[in-house]
Amino acid sequence: MTPAETGLAYDQITQRWTRPEFNRSNGIAQHKVALSFLDVFTSEQGSSRTDQPRIGLDVGCGCTGRFIELLHDNEFVVEGIDISNEMLALARGRHPNNTFYFGDICTFDLPHQYRFISAWDCLWHVPLHSQAALVTKLCNALQPGGIFIFSCGGVDEPGEHTNTTMGPEVYYASLGINGYIRHIVEADCIIRHIEYEQLPEFHTYFVVQKAIPQK
Repeated sequence: MTPAETGLAYDQITQRWTRPEFNRSNGIAQHKVALSFLDVFTSEQGSSRTDQPRIGLDVGCGCTGRFIELLHDNEFVVEGIDISNEMLALARGRHPNNTFYFGDICTFDLPHQYRFISAWDCLWHVPLHSQAALVTKLCNALQPGGIFIFSCGGVDEPGEHTNTTMGPEVYYASLGINGYIRHIVEADCIIRHIEYEQLPEFHTYFVVQKAIPQK
Protein backbone atom coordinates (compact mmCIF):
# COMPACT_ATOMS: atom_id res chain seq x y z
CA MET A 1 0.00 0.00 0.00
CA THR A 2 1.12 3.54 -0.67
CA PRO A 3 0.98 6.22 2.04
CA ALA A 4 -1.91 7.85 0.14
CA GLU A 5 -3.86 4.58 0.31
CA THR A 6 -3.14 4.34 4.03
CA GLY A 7 -4.51 7.87 4.45
CA LEU A 8 -7.72 6.91 2.66
CA ALA A 9 -8.04 3.84 4.88
CA TYR A 10 -7.74 6.01 7.99
CA ASP A 11 -10.33 8.43 6.59
CA GLN A 12 -12.80 5.55 6.95
CA ILE A 13 -12.04 4.76 10.60
CA THR A 14 -11.43 8.16 12.20
CA GLN A 15 -14.30 7.54 14.62
CA ARG A 16 -12.24 4.87 16.41
CA TRP A 17 -10.21 7.70 17.98
CA THR A 18 -13.17 9.95 18.83
CA ARG A 19 -15.15 7.45 20.88
CA PRO A 20 -15.32 8.03 24.65
CA GLU A 21 -13.72 4.64 25.29
CA PHE A 22 -10.53 5.57 23.41
CA ASN A 23 -7.61 5.49 25.85
CA ARG A 24 -6.18 9.02 25.68
CA SER A 25 -3.35 8.00 28.01
CA ASN A 26 -1.95 5.66 25.33
CA GLY A 27 1.68 6.65 24.79
CA ILE A 28 1.67 9.50 27.31
CA ALA A 29 3.91 7.79 29.89
CA GLN A 30 6.37 6.89 27.14
CA HIS A 31 6.47 10.49 25.91
CA LYS A 32 7.15 11.67 29.44
CA VAL A 33 10.12 9.30 29.52
CA ALA A 34 11.35 10.86 26.27
CA LEU A 35 10.91 14.40 27.59
CA SER A 36 12.87 13.51 30.72
CA PHE A 37 15.99 12.99 28.58
CA LEU A 38 15.72 16.36 26.91
CA ASP A 39 17.74 18.46 29.32
CA VAL A 40 19.66 15.88 31.35
CA PHE A 41 22.25 14.91 28.77
CA THR A 42 22.49 18.31 27.10
CA SER A 43 23.26 19.88 30.46
CA GLU A 44 25.74 17.11 31.23
CA GLN A 45 27.61 18.02 28.05
CA GLY A 46 27.73 21.67 28.99
CA SER A 47 24.88 22.99 26.87
CA SER A 48 21.26 23.53 27.84
CA ARG A 49 20.45 24.58 24.24
CA THR A 50 18.27 27.40 25.57
CA ASP A 51 19.23 29.38 22.45
CA GLN A 52 17.19 27.01 20.27
CA PRO A 53 13.40 27.27 19.86
CA ARG A 54 11.30 24.55 21.45
CA ILE A 55 9.52 23.40 18.31
CA GLY A 56 7.94 19.96 18.32
CA LEU A 57 6.63 17.82 15.47
CA ASP A 58 3.92 15.17 15.81
CA VAL A 59 4.29 12.79 12.85
CA GLY A 60 1.10 10.89 12.04
CA CYS A 61 -0.58 13.22 14.49
CA GLY A 62 -4.06 11.81 14.04
CA CYS A 63 -7.00 13.59 15.62
CA THR A 64 -6.74 13.25 19.41
CA GLY A 65 -4.15 15.96 20.06
CA ARG A 66 -2.97 14.24 23.22
CA PHE A 67 0.75 14.51 22.42
CA ILE A 68 0.32 18.09 21.23
CA GLU A 69 -1.27 18.95 24.56
CA LEU A 70 1.56 17.26 26.47
CA LEU A 71 4.15 19.23 24.50
CA HIS A 72 2.19 22.45 25.01
CA ASP A 73 2.39 21.77 28.75
CA ASN A 74 6.17 21.57 28.31
CA GLU A 75 6.33 24.95 26.56
CA PHE A 76 6.66 23.69 23.00
CA VAL A 77 5.27 25.19 19.84
CA VAL A 78 3.93 22.08 18.11
CA GLU A 79 3.24 21.20 14.49
CA GLY A 80 1.49 18.09 13.18
CA ILE A 81 1.54 16.17 9.93
CA ASP A 82 -0.76 13.40 8.73
CA ILE A 83 -1.72 11.68 5.49
CA SER A 84 -5.43 11.46 6.45
CA ASN A 85 -7.58 14.48 5.59
CA GLU A 86 -10.30 13.38 8.01
CA MET A 87 -7.84 13.06 10.88
CA LEU A 88 -6.44 16.51 10.14
CA ALA A 89 -9.88 18.11 9.97
CA LEU A 90 -10.57 16.95 13.53
CA ALA A 91 -7.07 17.91 14.70
CA ARG A 92 -7.47 21.45 13.34
CA GLY A 93 -10.83 21.75 15.05
CA ARG A 94 -9.34 20.69 18.36
CA HIS A 95 -6.22 22.87 18.08
CA PRO A 96 -7.01 25.75 15.71
CA ASN A 97 -3.90 27.71 16.66
CA ASN A 98 -1.48 24.95 15.71
CA THR A 99 0.07 24.39 12.29
CA PHE A 100 -0.89 21.14 10.59
CA TYR A 101 0.41 19.77 7.31
CA PHE A 102 -1.28 17.30 4.99
CA GLY A 103 1.30 15.15 3.27
CA ASP A 104 3.51 12.09 3.05
CA ILE A 105 6.22 12.47 5.69
CA CYS A 106 8.63 10.56 3.43
CA THR A 107 8.60 13.31 0.79
CA PHE A 108 7.41 16.35 2.76
CA ASP A 109 9.95 19.16 3.06
CA LEU A 110 10.17 19.79 6.81
CA PRO A 111 10.38 23.54 7.51
CA HIS A 112 12.33 23.45 10.78
CA GLN A 113 14.92 21.71 12.87
CA TYR A 114 12.98 20.31 15.80
CA ARG A 115 13.65 20.03 19.50
CA PHE A 116 11.28 17.07 19.82
CA ILE A 117 9.79 14.72 17.24
CA SER A 118 7.16 12.08 17.94
CA ALA A 119 6.19 9.32 15.51
CA TRP A 120 3.92 7.18 17.66
CA ASP A 121 2.17 4.17 16.11
CA CYS A 122 2.60 5.51 12.58
CA LEU A 123 6.08 4.60 11.32
CA TRP A 124 4.98 1.02 10.74
CA HIS A 125 2.57 2.20 8.01
CA VAL A 126 5.48 3.53 5.94
CA PRO A 127 6.48 1.17 3.10
CA LEU A 128 9.37 -1.04 4.10
CA HIS A 129 11.56 0.23 1.27
CA SER A 130 11.13 3.82 2.57
CA GLN A 131 11.52 3.31 6.30
CA ALA A 132 15.30 3.51 6.56
CA ALA A 133 15.40 6.80 4.67
CA LEU A 134 12.60 8.17 6.86
CA VAL A 135 14.35 7.26 10.11
CA THR A 136 17.45 9.03 8.80
CA LYS A 137 15.39 12.04 7.69
CA LEU A 138 13.71 12.46 11.08
CA CYS A 139 16.99 12.03 12.95
CA ASN A 140 18.53 14.68 10.71
CA ALA A 141 15.59 17.01 11.39
CA LEU A 142 16.53 17.20 15.08
CA GLN A 143 18.36 20.12 16.61
CA PRO A 144 21.59 19.10 18.37
CA GLY A 145 20.42 17.50 21.61
CA GLY A 146 16.89 17.08 20.25
CA ILE A 147 14.79 14.02 21.07
CA PHE A 148 12.98 11.63 18.72
CA ILE A 149 10.50 9.08 20.07
CA PHE A 150 8.91 6.47 17.83
CA SER A 151 7.18 3.14 18.16
CA CYS A 152 7.72 0.16 15.89
CA GLY A 153 7.37 -3.57 15.60
CA GLY A 154 10.34 -4.91 17.53
CA VAL A 155 10.71 -8.08 15.49
CA ASP A 156 14.01 -9.77 14.70
CA GLU A 157 13.93 -9.47 10.91
CA PRO A 158 12.54 -6.96 8.41
CA GLY A 159 9.05 -7.75 7.19
CA GLU A 160 5.73 -6.40 5.96
CA HIS A 161 2.09 -7.48 5.88
CA THR A 162 -1.46 -6.15 5.66
CA ASN A 163 -4.54 -6.92 7.71
CA THR A 164 -8.16 -5.82 8.06
CA THR A 165 -8.40 -5.84 11.86
CA MET A 166 -9.69 -2.25 11.93
CA GLY A 167 -11.98 -2.70 8.90
CA PRO A 168 -10.21 -1.50 5.75
CA GLU A 169 -6.97 -3.10 4.66
CA VAL A 170 -4.00 -1.46 6.40
CA TYR A 171 -0.29 -2.01 5.75
CA TYR A 172 2.38 -2.63 8.41
CA ALA A 173 6.16 -3.02 8.14
CA SER A 174 9.25 -3.13 10.32
CA LEU A 175 12.98 -2.83 9.66
CA GLY A 176 13.57 -5.24 12.55
CA ILE A 177 15.06 -4.11 15.84
CA ASN A 178 18.66 -4.18 14.61
CA GLY A 179 17.71 -2.33 11.44
CA TYR A 180 16.35 0.59 13.44
CA ILE A 181 19.39 0.60 15.69
CA ARG A 182 21.77 0.66 12.73
CA HIS A 183 20.10 3.60 10.99
CA ILE A 184 19.78 5.60 14.21
CA VAL A 185 23.49 5.25 14.94
CA GLU A 186 24.42 6.06 11.35
CA ALA A 187 22.37 9.27 11.63
CA ASP A 188 24.59 10.48 14.49
CA CYS A 189 21.98 9.85 17.17
CA ILE A 190 22.36 8.21 20.56
CA ILE A 191 19.86 5.61 21.75
CA ARG A 192 18.70 6.64 25.21
CA HIS A 193 15.92 4.10 25.75
CA ILE A 194 14.42 1.01 24.08
CA GLU A 195 11.50 -0.82 25.62
CA TYR A 196 9.17 -3.67 24.71
CA GLU A 197 6.43 -2.23 26.87
CA GLN A 198 3.51 -4.43 25.77
CA LEU A 199 4.91 -7.95 25.98
CA PRO A 200 4.02 -10.55 24.77
CA GLU A 201 3.24 -8.17 21.88
CA PHE A 202 6.24 -6.80 19.99
CA HIS A 203 5.18 -3.17 20.34
CA THR A 204 8.46 -1.37 21.01
CA TYR A 205 9.49 2.23 21.41
CA PHE A 206 12.78 4.06 21.00
CA VAL A 207 13.94 7.33 22.51
CA VAL A 208 16.92 8.73 20.63
CA GLN A 209 18.86 11.97 20.91
CA LYS A 210 20.79 13.91 18.29
CA ALA A 211 24.44 14.13 19.23
CA ILE A 212 25.77 17.53 20.28
CA PRO A 213 28.98 18.52 18.49
CA GLN A 214 31.88 18.62 20.90
CA LYS A 215 33.51 22.00 21.36
